[in-house]
Amino acid sequence: MPLSDHEQRMLDQIEQALYAEDPKFAHAVRSTNPQVHYKRRIVKAALGFLVGVCTLMAGLVMNAGTVTVAISVTGFLLMVVCCVWALTSWKRMTGIGTESAPEGGDRQSRSAKAGFMERMEERWRRRTEGE
Repeated sequence: MPLSDHEQRMLDQIEQALYAEDPKFAHAVRSTNPQVHYKRRIVKAALGFLVGVCTLMAGLVMNAGTVTVAISVTGFLLMVVCCVWALTSWKRMTGIGTESAPEGGDRQSRSAKAGFMERMEERWRRRTEGE
């Protein structure tokens, strides 16, 4: 959605004030690529996953009863959380899953989106109308 003329003037004024107040910060913000942030998150998640694997293995190797089970479960949960974190960062970085479905669409796209009951109702309607 494009900005109105008033909103664009306000944004320009804010940018100019930011450059006047702190040019170093303004340059850093302007030149930063959001993909760098997501790549950094993926690297952190990979390191966390490795820590989780080490924790899981340490829990399996130790012989301390219920403490080993707790350590192993903690390592596994850390691995799962890091995988989810990395996958969401990767999806945001690449833009996968942000495409919206076309409005209206053909019958197949609508029936794919429709729930089970809606599909059954549509079939019943077609049968009774003789299509």
